[in-house]
Amino acid sequence: MTTNRRQFLKITALASSLFAFNKTKATQIIEANTKKQIKPIVISTWRFGIEANAEAWTILSKSGRALDAVEAGVKLPEADPKERSVGYGGRPDRDGRVTLDACIMDEFSNIGSVGCLEHIMHPISVARAVMEKTPHTMLVGDGALDFALSQGFKKENLLVKESEDEWKEWLKKGEYKPKVNIENHDTIGMVALDMNGNLSGACTTSGMAFKMHGRIGDSPIIGAGLFVDNEVGAATATGHGEEVMRIVGSHTVVELMRQGFSPEEACKKAVERIITIAKNKNKSLDELQIGFIAINKKGEHGAYCLQKGFNYAVYSSEINNKLIDAKSLL
Repeated sequence: MTTNRRQFLKITALASSLFAFNKTKATQIIEANTKKQIKPIVISTWRFGIEANAEAWTILSKSGRALDAVEAGVKLPEADPKERSVGYGGRPDRDGRVTLDACIMDEFSNIGSVGCLEHIMHPISVARAVMEKTPHTMLVGDGALDFALSQGFKKENLLVKESEDEWKEWLKKGEYKPKVNIENHDTIGMVALDMNGNLSGACTTSGMAFKMHGRIGDSPIIGAGLFVDNEVGAATATGHGEEVMRIVGSHTVVELMRQGFSPEEACKKAVERIITIAKNKNKSLDELQIGFIAINKKGEHGAYCLQKGFNYAVYSSEINNKLIDAKSLL
């Protein structure tokens, strides 16, 4: 066999292998782009997400809009006096006042938010009213209350006896030491993809128990506690809001999904960023919890947290409202 003949065979073999490789990669890309979209789907934070999801599903299963579904879903824990970190029944600030934060975002990037709102059972609905009926995106404090009352919302006492008793007991020492995975800083965050392939999200909380009056966490901050990009996906956060705000956490998760990361991978990388910052500040991680949940445009879902103990609920055309333990870094 001549040298030219050997070289020809080697080149032919190499070309064939490269063709096979490129064909395989092309097939993978095509499969990824043509993968069936899972819709509708709704996910939400913590165990109360099960009931919240069920309420949202009554709308999604009838081809309703994701925006309507997430509002209806989170209103359930907002009105439950037994839930101690969301709405009615939420633990008060150090002055004994129940102050609420909430935000909402739709598929058109319309946004509405309220912060440090008192006396209103459903801050998420006030946030939607801010989005739809004002030229603004956020109202806080007395201004938010005045607006809510002008829209027909009823002024109510939200401090239940159990929360008041805990606050009075706390006053004896006045120590501010939130504990990991204890419901003094939890949030109901919910994101959904409807039958039309559109995304929306909602987030609502009474914030950290016994916080300084006027404190607002990440929950009502678009980009921190919640973010929706109808071309990419949606994410929401729970846990210690101050740490989420440092990296504009939910927006970060969505941008990571834009780069091609799965929802779980994107959530994990966001948690890793928070840990890096905390370590650079020599901050202890022992009593710190952060959790993210996310869905992408395909209807794939995922979550990640700092400490073990965070879970989230999933309800879709393939999953019948299941509570899932999120993976953790620690």
